[in-house]
Amino acid sequence: QVQLVESGGGLVQAGGSLRLSCAASGRTFSNYHMGWFRQAPGKERELVAAITWSGGGTYYADSVKGRFTISRYNTKNTVYLQMNSLKPEDTAVYYCAAAGIGIYTDTSSYKYWGQGTQVTVSS
Repeated sequence: QVQLVESGGGLVQAGGSLRLSCAASGRTFSNYHMGWFRQAPGKERELVAAITWSGGGTYYADSVKGRFTISRYNTKNTVYLQMNSLKPEDTAVYYCAAAGIGIYTDTSSYKYWGQGTQVTVSS
């Protein structure tokens, strides 16, 4: 099992930037695909960005493509989500998740979750 702790959320004005971090502990971090999800009030949780265990493949939802960047440092057991040009519609709780097996773009592959960090973008 792997434990995940997110940090870096907060309040930012539209057009601003934030960087979310997710620190992993437990089993070998480099064995897991990693993803960032978000859930806004009254909406379903959605996969925002994902990265393969090696970092060689990445995925972005259309709504964040060109604005968000996911990266990982296996030597630091950490995955990041750099968020630029933030919009009010990016407001949500952001969750880090790990997928041990399966397709990294398949939301059902993700078995381990962090507690979430709130991102609020004011207009």
